[in-house]
Amino acid sequence: MKSIRVAQFGEPEEMQLQEVPKPVPAPGQILIHVKAAGVNPVETYIRSGNYARLPVLPYTPGSDAAGLVDAVGEGVREFEIGERVYTSGSLSGTYAEFALCDVAQVHRLPERIPFPQGAALGVPYATAYRGLVQRGSAVAGETVLIHGASGGVGTAAVQMARAHGLTVFGTAGTEQGRQLVRDQGAHATFDHHAPDYMTQILSRTGGRGVDLIIELLANQNLGQDLKALAPGGRVVIIGSRGKVEIDPRDAMAREADIRGMVLANAPASERAAIHVALGLGLEGGSLRPIIAQEIPLAEAARAHRAVMSAGALGKIVLIP
Repeated sequence: MKSIRVAQFGEPEEMQLQEVPKPVPAPGQILIHVKAAGVNPVETYIRSGNYARLPVLPYTPGSDAAGLVDAVGEGVREFEIGERVYTSGSLSGTYAEFALCDVAQVHRLPERIPFPQGAALGVPYATAYRGLVQRGSAVAGETVLIHGASGGVGTAAVQMARAHGLTVFGTAGTEQGRQLVRDQGAHATFDHHAPDYMTQILSRTGGRGVDLIIELLANQNLGQDLKALAPGGRVVIIGSRGKVEIDPRDAMAREADIRGMVLANAPASERAAIHVALGLGLEGGSLRPIIAQEIPLAEAARAHRAVMSAGALGKIVLIP
């Protein structure tokens, strides 16, 4: 089978398309015939070698995919060959024609959801749900601000927040991005390049502030986030690319919480709950993954550049 392999950490060109043996599922494992693979920013950090946990070289990147069950290992009763599924993790990597997964990493994909959209679920939608509901404790009637709302996690969070009955504010750096956020249901959008955009947000709340902030770039925004919170408000940090200086008194005055999260830290019971909720949202139509680009598997380097480019809209997927 064809697979992207990384022999040494470095630039995107280190990813090379190679012919490798097709995996065989062991007991409790499932082999997926990949129809689309999701590309996530974390995979660029790993490929470059700038990540806390690095795989043993050589390796195949990727954890998100959608496709058909090709084979099952001994003891697997949950899925049958030919079923449509998506993955939330992989044992062998998903930038390939076939991906080996533990049974707990595989979830049914509704017939109405195309494979590229299914490949957009594993990291972005699970991250958005954990940040908004499990870590953010979102409650219907509250106001949420989603920073960087036009990307894969951001659009997912906007859709979920609307489905949960929140008033939704979103930021994006371009008018195209802000229109995309409005199309997903945001009540108001703001240009995070405007020097007074946080003042605009506070004004929109009548000076009270927002109850919850989903923060995708904390190293730039956290200091200002704390000033925009309502009393008892929460900031959930999903992404950061460096250090930031804050004034603790801003948190003290509002009795605010700063809550970090990493999807991999979710216990098994909470991971299972996430995918039950995603399945219901997909079936009901409230969750609609936005696909920005479908790129051939052989052009994985281009996909890694695109996913890290400024103003990226929606999700990038690879097509084997």
